[in-house]
Amino acid sequence: MFEDSGLEKPDTGALSPAQQEQLREFKIKTRTANEVYMRSHPEVEVLLSGFLRDVFLKRPADIREFAADHFSDPDLPRKIQDKVKDNAAVKTDKWLK
Repeated sequence: MFEDSGLEKPDTGALSPAQQEQLREFKIKTRTANEVYMRSHPEVEVLLSGFLRDVFLKRPADIREFAADHFSDPDLPRKIQDKVKDNAAVKTDKWLK
């Protein structure tokens, strides 16, 4: 399997048990910090999901040009802010039901 994918086989003995535990703890802390950041900045999710949605719908031939146009849209901040408000309203409505 690894030969076909271009990946090397995992080196299970590369880290000591203590290093493996440190790595596991680092991963947990990183994921937690990322989750806290994402929850405090909902515009990041809106920005990325909107971009990816447009990429998959439009399937541009030149992704770099498409991304440059997308992220330099002067209306993008307003669109993101509107979507964040809409998402918050939907969450509030679901919570109230």
